[in-house]
Amino acid sequence: MQRELERIDAEIAVWERKLAAGEPLALEPALEAASGAALALVRAYVAAEGGKPLPAMDADLLEAFKILVKGDPTWNAIRDNLRELIYYRNCLASGRADALPAVPEKMAIRLARHLYLYVRTRCVKEGRIAA
Repeated sequence: MQRELERIDAEIAVWERKLAAGEPLALEPALEAASGAALALVRAYVAAEGGKPLPAMDADLLEAFKILVKGDPTWNAIRDNLRELIYYRNCLASGRADALPAVPEKMAIRLARHLYLYVRTRCVKEGRIAA
């Protein structure tokens, strides 16, 4: 679990450095990275917890989340973050970029960081990883 969290943290940090440097980011790749990080976090936790089927590498984000939250509604704390990423994807798929918030590429990366911090903090509290 520790190694997977470190890997996800490093991937998000690459995007955060681009933001900090003022580099222009395209929404599609930023959203893909953020959604990939979110799915990887869900998969990593489910794998570490055991007893639940592991979501596929290409699983739908909300379907993967349903596996995670089953039997533990405290995970609903991050549901809206995941839905936000899916909303961005749906806006693009339906040609409704006008319905996106301002700077959605930045928001996607920040949502990924928030999800990472939530999962990491939870893992520390549960003793799954060292602080």
